[in-house]
Amino acid sequence: MSDCTILIKDGSLYLSSDVCDRFFDGLHAVVLLRRDEDLCILPVRHAAAGGYMLKVRNIAGDRVVHAPDFFRDNSCRARESEFSAAWSSAEGALIVAGALRSAN
Repeated sequence: MSDCTILIKDGSLYLSSDVCDRFFDGLHAVVLLRRDEDLCILPVRHAAAGGYMLKVRNIAGDRVVHAPDFFRDNSCRARESEFSAAWSSAEGALIVAGALRSAN
């Protein structure tokens, strides 16, 4: 089941304001993890924990996560791709199934 759509483009992750409000409300950073072929986007609740910044992209409140190092290190070469994503309560993360499928 798909909860939302995520765009990966040129080493960045694009999240709509709706996605951010629903899954990452009031947060300023996320952690990106690879689980097999899936991308897991975990909320960072404490600034000291680190992670990638959720930068405001426009007046609508859409966000972008610049993570070229993560995508490069995981051999994700897709220039621009949209993926379905769903929240996993068990993982405590937004799961983008198959987002890293093209990785070696």
